[in-house]
Formats: sequence, structure tokens, C-alpha cells
Amino acid sequence: MKTEINVKNISSAADMVLDDRVHKSLYSDEKIFEEELDKVFDNTWVWLAHESELPEAGSYKTAQIGRHPVIVVRDRKKNIHVMLNRCRHRGATVCEGKTGKTKAFTCPYHGWGYGLDGSLRALPKPEEYENILDKAEFGLIKVRTESYQGMIFATLKDDLEPLEEFLGGAKKWIDLFIKQGGGYPLKAMGDHRFRFPGNWKIQLENTTDAYHFPIVHKSFISSLDEEAADTFDFLEGEGFVEDLGNGHSVMVMIPELVDLEENLDEPIPERYTALAKELADEGHSDLEVRRLVRAVGGSGFNLNLFPNVACSMAFFRNLVPISVNETEIHHIAIGGDGAPQAFNQKRIRLHEHFQGPMGFGTPDDGEAWERVQAGSMAGNDGWIMLNRGMSRLSTSDDGNVKGAVCSETGMRAAYQQYKKLMSQPSKQ
Repeated sequence: MKTEINVKNISSAADMVLDDRVHKSLYSDEKIFEEELDKVFDNTWVWLAHESELPEAGSYKTAQIGRHPVIVVRDRKKNIHVMLNRCRHRGATVCEGKTGKTKAFTCPYHGWGYGLDGSLRALPKPEEYENILDKAEFGLIKVRTESYQGMIFATLKDDLEPLEEFLGGAKKWIDLFIKQGGGYPLKAMGDHRFRFPGNWKIQLENTTDAYHFPIVHKSFISSLDEEAADTFDFLEGEGFVEDLGNGHSVMVMIPELVDLEENLDEPIPERYTALAKELADEGHSDLEVRRLVRAVGGSGFNLNLFPNVACSMAFFRNLVPISVNETEIHHIAIGGDGAPQAFNQKRIRLHEHFQGPMGFGTPDDGEAWERVQAGSMAGNDGWIMLNRGMSRLSTSDDGNVKGAVCSETGMRAAYQQYKKLMSQPSKQ
């Protein structure tokens, strides 16, 4: 058993991350939170949107990279841009909608107008700027952006490694996750946003925590039929958690649902027989019906992408740090673009059942997150344990550290990346 470490001997936030624990101050220290915005969110790839959220020229979505408000927009040539949401004149935001469609962005303060590509197109009384302003130099500031499988990421750091290199071992799992369109392209179908009074890292931990499921989600399990309840009884199963590098991890809860294009000849679960009949009556072939039915409930794993998004079984979960003790969560429902209406409707109903504001899952999670934040304030010293499963680790087929499904392998992976970034010199 390790000797307790006195926090008074710790000089930085990075020192508060050990191999098997983190200090509770990481949840509540305002100075550490400000440092995180600089060293973590300003220095890595941050997920902002899925391309399907920008279906047409002029489609936009506003988002955050740490403390920086940004606009994600598709221009008339169908190219996607990420730009700081700040007028180059006096600094007002030029877009306030969460999502929408526009022909241009106009500052509400002095009327400077910008094209969908961010270029400065017009400004009132241009004669007053004669010979002192070159419009080509005063477009909205663009942020480096790259995409993988329709997932849009951006970074404020120009010399950061390419996105695909950063994703590394997670790419394999993203490829598997997008198969839940049921043979159709993946499509975002709206989101549910809420805030909880707790630190962002509490939610980051939760997505890779299977240990809490039978306790926190008793009400969800009790709402299921026997067949479905058996599916979610996975703590004693063959699932696992794998460290994918760079803070990413995957938690496989239902191994038989990892690849949704395999085992299509398996019997259709009883809870989906009505859907299968409806699809068949619409004229879909037996293979199409089986592909759609197998994909309707989502993948059997949670993929955590450091620092702010999870591909969580059947939806995207995006976290946005607001303050040291407040986090905004976006739950984005997904389906198939062009898929049968019955398929997408079923996915929405399943999403509402667990993730929705009146669902059986997320409200219980939110209560647990709030209690962790409250409890972290107790006492003057204290550590949060992350050591579950450390004595029973193995190596995955891909050469990664692997633990049982109820291990804290994914949390340790995220915190080691956090420690790496927080060890960087502070900005001058």
C-alpha cells in the first residue's frame, strides 16, 4: 500500500496525477482550471461537430475550444471552416445562433460583413479606411481544422501533429462506430444540452467507467425487458477497457456488438421483431432488414477521445468546460442519412429512453457527477483512486494496455495525457 502523499509538497497540477490516483484539487482549484484551458484545450485537437450537422452551403454551428468561441461553417464551395467568433474591428461576436443557415456573418455592433469563408466583404463608410486598411488582412481568424470519418476537430496549435496521428489507435474504433448508420452514412439528428455543477474531468472519467452501471443505472435496467437487461449485465462478461494512446480509450461492454456488420444471420432480438416486420413490409430485403436491426441499438462500446468527446454506444457526447465547477454536456443523437424513417425513429426513442431529460440514464449520471464535485470539497487533503484493475492488466492484440471492463484503465490513460500536457511550460 502506498504512503499518503501530502499535497503541500506538490508544486504543480501535473504532480497531482500519479499512476494510481489524482488529487481532488483537480476538480475544484480555479487556478488549475485556468491552466487547463491554456495547456490542454489550447494545445490539442478538440472535437467540434460532425459534418452532417453542416448539410448545405451556409450551414453553421457555434462551438467552443476551451474559452474561445468559434464558428464551424460550410462555404459555398462546400468546404468547412472553423473561425474565431470575433469581429476584427472591436471584437463582438458575429454569430450567436447554436446552429442555422446564413448567407454571411454581420457584426451587430458596427456592421462589418464577412463571407462564409471568413473574408471581410463589406463595412460601413469604407472611405474612412482609405489607404489604412486592407480588407484581405482583416477576415475572421481561421483555426486549423481536420476531419476523420466526418468528425470535425480543430486546434489553436499550428505545429501540432496531424489529426490522424493524434487519433492513432482510436481510428479503428471510429471506423467501427460509424457503421451504426445501418448501411447508410452517419447523420446527426439533433442534440440535448444541459449543464451540471461539476468539473469537466468528472464527466471524462464517467464515459469509461463500467463499474457504476449496475448501481447508478438500476432504474434503467429495471425499465428493460429480460432479454435487454441480460445484454446490459456485462460486468462479468468478456468486455475490456483498452488504452489507445494519447489519452484515448475504448470500453467494450458488449463484445458481440463491436462490429455491426458481422453476425447478420443471428436471430433478431425479440424487442426488435416489430421493427423488422415494419422494415420488411416497406420492401427492404432480408439482408437490409438485418443490417438495420443490428445497428439500431448502437455499438457495444464507448470510445473516449481526449479531451472532449465520446462516441458512446449510440450517440456523441461532447463536454464543454464552463468553469471549474460547471460543465456543459451535448448529447447528439445519430442515425442514418437516408435510412428508413422507422429506423431513425427507433434510434431517437432509444436515445430518449436513456439520454433524454426524462430518460432513465443521464439524469442519474448527472446526480452522481454532482455528488463527486460536492464530495471533492470535503477535507483539506485527499486523493481520488484510479487503481482498479492495475494488478490484472494484459496486452491487447494491438499491443496496448488492456484491463477488465470494470477496470479504470481508460481513466488512467486520460490522466496520463493530461499530465503530459499540464507539464508544459506556462505561457509567458
